[in-house]
Amino acid sequence: MRDWLNMGVAELGRGIGRGEIDPVALAETFLSAIEDHPQSGRIYARTTPDRALAEAEAAAGRAARNQRRSLLDGVPISWKDLFDTAGTVTEAGSALLKGRVPDRDAVVLSNATAQGLVCLGKTHMSELAFSGLGMNPITATPPCINDDGAVPGGSSSGAAASVAFNLAPAGIGSDTGGSVRIPAAWNDLVGLKTTAGRLTLEGVVPLCLKFDTIGPLTRNVEDAALLLAAMEGRRAPDLTGAGVKGRRFAALQTAVLDDIRDAPRKAYEDALEKLYDAGAVIKKLDVPELADVMGLSGILYTTEAYGLWKDVIEANPDAMFPEILTRFRQGKAHSGADYVAAWARLDAARAAWDMATAGYDAVLAPTAPILPPDAARLTTDHDYYVTENLLALRNTRVGNLMGLCALTLPTGVPSCGLMVMGRPEMEEALLRVGAGIEAALA
Repeated sequence: MRDWLNMGVAELGRGIGRGEIDPVALAETFLSAIEDHPQSGRIYARTTPDRALAEAEAAAGRAARNQRRSLLDGVPISWKDLFDTAGTVTEAGSALLKGRVPDRDAVVLSNATAQGLVCLGKTHMSELAFSGLGMNPITATPPCINDDGAVPGGSSSGAAASVAFNLAPAGIGSDTGGSVRIPAAWNDLVGLKTTAGRLTLEGVVPLCLKFDTIGPLTRNVEDAALLLAAMEGRRAPDLTGAGVKGRRFAALQTAVLDDIRDAPRKAYEDALEKLYDAGAVIKKLDVPELADVMGLSGILYTTEAYGLWKDVIEANPDAMFPEILTRFRQGKAHSGADYVAAWARLDAARAAWDMATAGYDAVLAPTAPILPPDAARLTTDHDYYVTENLLALRNTRVGNLMGLCALTLPTGVPSCGLMVMGRPEMEEALLRVGAGIEAALA
């Protein structure tokens, strides 16, 4: 049974289908592992054992009757603590929402439950999802699998740690500027950022509604495809036979290589070499219009975030982590005219991006230009916190600003991911490309 802790969702689901894995025993194995793990309190905000066991018992009954709802029927996963769970506290990593108990599940959680997935519990996160580092002195800062003294990446920090530390076979997170992809990359996982609007945000605590997206953190690309399908109630794409031979990739030059540290640069260059050796066609690509709008996130993100949260924040600002409070309050500096003008510039840049990238199967970049920063220094050095947070999210933010879907894949170098960006609403094509890249990098 301990071997189950190392498996992904597809492998577990197939084991259930063959009658080799009992869903109840599987849920109990993960719940016991969580209870026994010395750092589980830094990873899970709370577990939902009663719900998990009830869902597992129902899945076991369906398996016995040969009535399984999907390949993943009976497989347990974790959920970031901004997805509403009926009757269970959902606080989004903030004391501002302490004791908040929703009366219904988020729609994506409800959809996944209808496919037979089992909810293990809720994972810690950056406060109100507004940081790429994963540092949260208010609730907990989860560990990083590769460096116990470093942050794990955020804001889906506990989601990544739950998988990396074998306390869930997959986790569901959210990504507004990189919050799925950064913790996935820094913990050597696959992370999928979906196109904004692809998955409903109903029942999800918001940060920036125009940029918020939902996505899985998994052990492989197939698992990501299956979980996307489960959250939509659709059939997953067939990834059989995916490869990179003859695929055309753009190696993005604009912004993403600036100030990159040695380890991520070397990992990225080695990954490109492996793809080339596997038959991929790789061309360097510069998109000047992208450089012109990279700084707009300071207007677009903070203005919307503060607009959504200002009344709650200003009623109790002392309850917040000061670094997050400062970031929210930056939204006060921008006028409505600034915000409208920024969106007009961004829409024009998106059109230019679409034209520049139209001839490629995907655009490639390092997922992050830095390694996970030192956790202790982040708590005492404000300048270090600001610099590292902005660098952590810079490359991933390209996908959010350009309105894309995107994957991060492990390169084989600890905490160094390869980012693969696809066209809007083309997740199925991206996942097939990602499966081919995964095979080439293996």
